[in-house]
Amino acid sequence: MAERRVRTWLKHIGADIRESTDASLLAALRLVGLLYGRIDRNLPIDEALRRAWSRRLPSHVGWKHAFGGIAYLLFMVLIASGVLLSFYYRPSVDEAYHSIQYIATEVPFGWLLRDLHVWSANLIVLALMAHMARVFFAGAYKPPRETSWLVGVLLLFGVLAFGATGYLLPWDQWAYWTTTEVMDVARSAPLIGGAAASFLTGDVFVSGATLSRFFALHVIVLPWIVFGLLVLHFVVVRKHGAAPPAGFQERAGGGVPFFPNHLLRIVIASALVLAVAISLAALFPRPIGDPATPFEVPGELVSTWIVVDVSLGLIRHLGVWGFIGFSALGMLLVLLPLVDRGSAVRFRRRPVAAAIGLVFFLGFLVFWALGSRVDSVTPSAGVEARILEERAVPLPSTPEASDPSEVEATAAEAIEEGSGE
Repeated sequence: MAERRVRTWLKHIGADIRESTDASLLAALRLVGLLYGRIDRNLPIDEALRRAWSRRLPSHVGWKHAFGGIAYLLFMVLIASGVLLSFYYRPSVDEAYHSIQYIATEVPFGWLLRDLHVWSANLIVLALMAHMARVFFAGAYKPPRETSWLVGVLLLFGVLAFGATGYLLPWDQWAYWTTTEVMDVARSAPLIGGAAASFLTGDVFVSGATLSRFFALHVIVLPWIVFGLLVLHFVVVRKHGAAPPAGFQERAGGGVPFFPNHLLRIVIASALVLAVAISLAALFPRPIGDPATPFEVPGELVSTWIVVDVSLGLIRHLGVWGFIGFSALGMLLVLLPLVDRGSAVRFRRRPVAAAIGLVFFLGFLVFWALGSRVDSVTPSAGVEARILEERAVPLPSTPEASDPSEVEATAAEAIEEGSGE
């Protein structure tokens, strides 16, 4: 009898909550891409959710459309793991390296969380490149989907900026000298290269000012930018839907419902991606180099991010202008939808666009393979390290009982002598 009363009470409570909860709350799920169909605000929230799930997708939507969802899942993993890592990370020259060591050795499962963050940063690049290649070669960037393509490319740039700013945060020798080499290449780029490198470094060379700026961009500026782009991307994708293949005609009343068909694909793909990311983090942890110092060049250089491999492969084999040229090719690929306005999607009807895409995506794979073999710092870095060491003016040690004015005078004399040389 008592059990029946409890069930009746719970049933009434559930009905009251459904009646009093506005279905407009589901718009938040739709805003971040977790719900595809429209929200009927005139229905109770549970019925509105079922109706949104019953939205029919074109029958050509399948597993090949899962790369975008995989990238989104990995982005959520990066955000969650990054927030947890920030509880222990300290963005200063004196404490950054030691905080990474503490996370990897003292925090329970900190090593797994950190390596999950690192591997997710690699996997999201592969997922985004695969998604971008599918959209490009399918001609899905053509009208009326140009905005979706451009916003998607901006999201790719945002993810690359996340990885670039986060790469320096461990503050070990490998991260320091890789960043130094890339900043040197950026300074030699025409037009805005020098100004951009100066803004990012905040100093004449990579230093604590650079670490502070990279951290601020990584955890404050970029999350807001990428979140805004994600919302815009979901809006325009829902507006125009998935682009059909050439010659496809959907029959009247055709298509498949989002739930459970496509939702099941999302769940399966998400489970597989998480299993792969966690397995890689557990089996292949990212090593940590020695503490960063601008006065000592490391004997080896270990890369832990795919984009760094590609960049080093371009710089070491084609030089600065090869890196700039490949970046320009990527920009041409970005702007191509503004020029390629025709309706043809087959390769033979758009040979120029197909050739540009093949060169870019195959070039990415080739220079990734070449860059992964780079295991030493560029020879010019040794010269830079010696120059920095010669310019460094150490202050003389003084007795503890010395007068403060005498200490200041001694330091001033040392600086004057150093500048006189």
